[in-house]
Formats: sequence, C-alpha cells, structure tokens
Amino acid sequence: MLFRSRESGLMKRLVLTIAILLGLAAPAWAGFAEGVAAYERSDYATALREWRPLAEQGHALAQSELGYAYEKGQGVPQDYAMAMMWYLKAAAQGILGAQFNIGTMYHKGLGVPHDEAEAAKWYRKAAENGMGHAQYTLGLSHVLGKGVPQDFVSAYMWLNLAAAQGEKRASSDRDMVAKLMTPAQIAEGQRLAREWKPKKVGK
Repeated sequence: MLFRSRESGLMKRLVLTIAILLGLAAPAWAGFAEGVAAYERSDYATALREWRPLAEQGHALAQSELGYAYEKGQGVPQDYAMAMMWYLKAAAQGILGAQFNIGTMYHKGLGVPHDEAEAAKWYRKAAENGMGHAQYTLGLSHVLGKGVPQDFVSAYMWLNLAAAQGEKRASSDRDMVAKLMTPAQIAEGQRLAREWKPKKVGK
C-alpha cells in the first residue's frame, strides 16, 4: 500500500492554518492548497500546474505530491524515475510520506531494484520521525526478518508505538508477536516503546 504524504480532506485547512500561524509565504501555501483542492476533485492537470513551480522552488510538500503524481501516473505519464527524484528531494526536507513512499518503491521494485534492506532503511527514517504507518511496517519487517534482522523485541516496540497512534491491526499483530516472546522480552519491548522519542525530522 502506498501512503499518501497528506491526510485527504484536512490538508487544505491545515496548510492555510500553518501559513497564518507561522507567517509563511502566503502565495506559496495558497498555491499548494489550491493544488490539493484540485487533486481532491481529480483535476490532476490543475493540481500539477499549482505544485510544479512550487516544487521547483523547493516547496517540500509540493515535491512529495509531484512524486506521487509521477508514481501513479496522475496528470502525467507514469515515471518511476521522476517519482523517485521528487520523493528524494521531499524526503531530504523531512517529509515522512516521501520517506515512506521511497521505502515502498524499493519494496516493490518500482523503477529501482527490489531491495528489502533499502526499503527498511527508508521505513525506519519515517518511523523514527513518528509516522505510525511506517512504525507498523517496520515492526512487520522485524517480525519477518525482511531487510532487517528478525527481532521480536524490536517488532513489539514498533508495533506498540504504531498501536498507540491508532494504526489498524497494530495491536492485534503486536499481541500475536507477544505469543512468540518470553515475559522478559515483552517487558523489554514495552520499555523501549515507553522510552522512545522521535528524531528530528529529516535526520
């Protein structure tokens, strides 16, 4: 599953609120919000007209959205190389959805070699910065030993963190992993989850 870099329906209000509260460049944020509104109407051409110049000027969310458009072929021909280029730019600025989507492209081998270790690396970036879905995915990676060592304690920690954010199935999957663990391992997983702190975005 691909994880969008925004929550549909809320982003327009959110970006405008941020622009007002932080005094950010109003035209850029307004243009981005107009692109979101167009995207939600499935008017991809208008969305891309709004986002492309912003992305080229370094607007991280616009870069991420442009990457998604290229990945899905929405308003432009599907082009995984272009998708990856824009995702990498957005990810370098700390956009968690872009970091997660890069991981997914490596996991699925979309325009890049299939590489579970590289996928896990990008899932970890988003997970360490606090994305619940990335925490869930990384937890499953540790359960299965895909791209990372099989490690039930780490799996429990990440699934526990994802469950705390309301990620679907994280609680039930965590409880299934717990059946494979000793009480001491469960206690360690719980301790790691309690003590976990997000890294600075972009690190």
